[in-house]
Amino acid sequence: MNTTLHKPLAGKVGVVFGVANKRSIAWAIAQAWHQAGAKLLFNYQGDRLKENVEELTTEFGSDIFLYPCDVSSDEEIATFFHKVQEHTPTLDLMLHSVAFAPKEALEGDFISTSRDAFLLAHNISAYSLVGLTRHAAPMMTEGGSIIAMTYYGAAKVVPHYNVMGVAKASLEASTRYLAYDLGKKNIRVNCISAGPVQTLAARGISGFSSMMKHYEAHAPLGRSCTTQELGHTGVFLASDGAAGITGQVLYVDGGYEIMGM
Repeated sequence: MNTTLHKPLAGKVGVVFGVANKRSIAWAIAQAWHQAGAKLLFNYQGDRLKENVEELTTEFGSDIFLYPCDVSSDEEIATFFHKVQEHTPTLDLMLHSVAFAPKEALEGDFISTSRDAFLLAHNISAYSLVGLTRHAAPMMTEGGSIIAMTYYGAAKVVPHYNVMGVAKASLEASTRYLAYDLGKKNIRVNCISAGPVQTLAARGISGFSSMMKHYEAHAPLGRSCTTQELGHTGVFLASDGAAGITGQVLYVDGGYEIMGM
């Protein structure tokens, strides 16, 4: 029997950035990667989230790597990957599910975005992918798959998404340039553009419930997506089944992205 059919990520090692709680998209993909056979390492942002991530990852066993990493700090990123190298000589997978903008920047008009809010959103939501990849890529000696989470607000205006939409557009462009840089090393870099799902981050967006209803009314499937579906997509992009795919944005949104009206 070919076990790779049942465990397509068997023998692979991945690092996951962005788990906050059990509703996190990062957690859904981490669970799917684990079930597909991958060994995983996790970051957490500050002591406030450490307990959450610790509690979640216990279902993977007691020997789970968990280390702090503030992605806005080059020093913490370097320290994090130094610790990773103590646990594994190589990596195969990396998930970037990290984004932040000040709450006031996700309300009102985009034109009111302050310089500080603009820079902070881009630093954490977009540049961090570059900073993390710079350290992860040298460990992907046999090739690899890097996945970042994005949203339709990067391509079209979504009221109240504001500076986060602009930062996600930067993230998507960064994905393409990284895919070009790393293709010669057989490292693939892609985005999953998730439709709205009930996460901690989503609840911070003004009008989120109206957004969900809009998807139900207009998406071809009559809905957005589930975190489980995002997990399955994460496994696909991490697996040999997606070996020829890089620099792409894959929409998992019930088909909403194709609609003009």
